[in-house]
Amino acid sequence: MVSNREPYLHERVAEGVKVIRPASGMASALSPIVRAVGGTWIAHGAGSADRLVVDEKGRVALPAEDPKFVLRRVWLTRKEEQGYYHGMSNTALWPLCHTVYKRPFFSRSDWETYRSVNRKFADVVLEEAGSDPAIVFVQDYHLALLPRYVKTGRPDIKVIHFWHIPWPNPESFRIFPWGEELLDGLLGNDLLGFHIQYHCNNFLETVERSIEAMVDHESFRIFRGGRPTYVRPFPISVNYEQIGRDVLSPTVEKRTDGFMKELGDIDGVFLFVGADRIDYTKGILERLRAFDLMLQRHPDLCGKVALVQLAAPSRTHVEAYRKLNDAMDDLVDEINWRHQTEEWSPIRFLRAHHDYYAVLSAYRMAHVVLVTSLHDGMNLVAKEFISARIDGDGILVLSQYTGAARELGEATLLVNPYDLDSMADAMVRAFRMPEEERRLRMERMRAQVEKSNVYDWGGKVFEELERILLMKASQ
Repeated sequence: MVSNREPYLHERVAEGVKVIRPASGMASALSPIVRAVGGTWIAHGAGSADRLVVDEKGRVALPAEDPKFVLRRVWLTRKEEQGYYHGMSNTALWPLCHTVYKRPFFSRSDWETYRSVNRKFADVVLEEAGSDPAIVFVQDYHLALLPRYVKTGRPDIKVIHFWHIPWPNPESFRIFPWGEELLDGLLGNDLLGFHIQYHCNNFLETVERSIEAMVDHESFRIFRGGRPTYVRPFPISVNYEQIGRDVLSPTVEKRTDGFMKELGDIDGVFLFVGADRIDYTKGILERLRAFDLMLQRHPDLCGKVALVQLAAPSRTHVEAYRKLNDAMDDLVDEINWRHQTEEWSPIRFLRAHHDYYAVLSAYRMAHVVLVTSLHDGMNLVAKEFISARIDGDGILVLSQYTGAARELGEATLLVNPYDLDSMADAMVRAFRMPEEERRLRMERMRAQVEKSNVYDWGGKVFEELERILLMKASQ
C-alpha cells in the first residue's frame, strides 16, 4: 500500500509520545484491508514524533498492541512538502479535479518537486519489494507518476491505483500544463480505479483527446507503449461492522460526555451535524447559509434546532483555505447574532482535529447529518454515519454531487448544495419527518452499506486484478 497520508501518526505530548489515528476517510477505509492481508504500508511520515519510533529504515510495526502490518515512513523536507503537497497536489490537481469553480494554480517549480517526490516514493517501493513478486496498491492524486516509475524499475510488479477524487472532463483537464506526463504515469498501472463509472468515462475521453494511446471503449482499457491499463469503477466503503462495535465503546461515551459539557444544555434540541475538513469543496458555507435561511423562514424553529459543525483545520498553508476559515468565522458570527437568544445559539462551530471516536460520538448524537459537498468522489462521512446508527434512526441530507448519492439515492434527502432554497426545505422536511419514515430510510441505507462494505470493495479490486492477469496469461 502506498499513500501520502499515513494510517497512524506519532505525536509529542506532555506525557511522551501519543499514537493518533487521523480523521481521514481514506485511511479509515484502507486500514482494515491492510490489517487483514498484512504487508507494508508506505506513507509520508508527518507526525512530530514519527522518527522516534522507527528503525533505521523508517519502519514500525502497527498497531503497537497487536502488530498486523509494517508502516514504512518516507521523510520529506519542508521544501518538498510545500511543492509536492501544498503546491501541486492541493493548489493545482485538487481544484482541477473538483468542479467547484475554483481556479487551479500551476507552478513549474511545484511540478518538478512533485515529480521528484514521486520518484522518492517509487524508490522506497522498489526497495521494499526487493526481488520478490509484489502487488503495489497506490492511493490518490498525490502519486500519479509513481506507477510508471515503478514499472520502469520492475516491469513484473503488478500495480493498482485508486483515484479517490473525481476525474474532470477533457475540457477541464486540458489546461493542465503537464497533462501528458501525468497521464503517462497513470497508464503505468495494470488497473486504475475510480469511484463511479462517470469518472472512468471522463478518464478514457481525456486520454483519447490528449496523448498517443489506443483507447478500447468496449473493454475499458487503454494501450500505451504496447501494454494495457484497465479502468474500472470501485465505489469505496467503510468497515460497517467495526464502526457498529466502536460506537458502543467507552471511549465514545467519554467523547459524548465531553461534547455535552462543551455544548451546554441541548436536551430536547434537534441536532443537525456536519463533520468535515475545512475545504471549499465540502459546501460548508452553503450549509450554513441554508440553515440561516430555514430559521428566517421558520422562526418557530428558533430554540428548537441547532447546527453542530465539527470542522477540522486543513491545508492552512494554502491562502484559499485561510480565506475560507475567515469567511466561515464571519458567517457563523453573522447568523448567530441574527438569531441567538440568551439561552440558545443556532450554530456551534467546533474547529479542532476531532479523533475517530469523537466523530462517532457526533454521529450518535445527531438527528440529521448534513453532507453538502459541492463535488466529491464518494464522501465516506455519509457511510460512517449510517454504520454508526445501530439504533436504526437518523436522517442523511446528501449532496447529489457525491459518489455516495449513486448508491444511497432515494433513502436520503438528496439536495443540490448550490440551491439554498431547496436545502433549507430539506432541513425543514428532516425536522418534521415522522419516526416511521426515518427508520424505514435508515434501514434501507444500512442494508446497502452492510452489503457493500470496505471488504467487499477490496475483494472486488483484487478479484478484478486476478481476472485481468488470467486473461493476459491466456492470450
